[in-house]
Amino acid sequence: MQNYAFSIPMSVRDYECDMQGIVNNSVYQNYLEHARHEYLKAVGMDFTAYAQQGINLVVVRAELDYKLPLGSGDRFIFGLNMVRESKLKFAFYQDIFREKDKKLILKAKITGTALNQRGRPEIPEQLDAFLENGTDTCIDQ
Repeated sequence: MQNYAFSIPMSVRDYECDMQGIVNNSVYQNYLEHARHEYLKAVGMDFTAYAQQGINLVVVRAELDYKLPLGSGDRFIFGLNMVRESKLKFAFYQDIFREKDKKLILKAKITGTALNQRGRPEIPEQLDAFLENGTDTCIDQ
């Protein structure tokens, strides 16, 4: 594992597994979203408050590379870094490692933007300042 701005442990729940006994590939999107929301909370970004103000943080692209499967009861660790990609886009680089052997399970790049009340891309001031100044501060949950 490398250095990440944020990490968080999680566990596979039985109902997330398919008939093969492994985590269904669509479930990883939920894991990724949960980790992003926890990261934003940890750095003081209130996802819900933004939505109530008419600012919606949205995913515009998801790239996932599945390396190994997780099974029922497996514990895993997320590593996450957030970077500015352009004036109006940011990306979350997210990796999942199985806890017991630290094997890489999934690599993801999730690209996002913020939409204002008119549905146009616009990064809110607080997020803009954060992206410019300090997305590499380490936070462990």
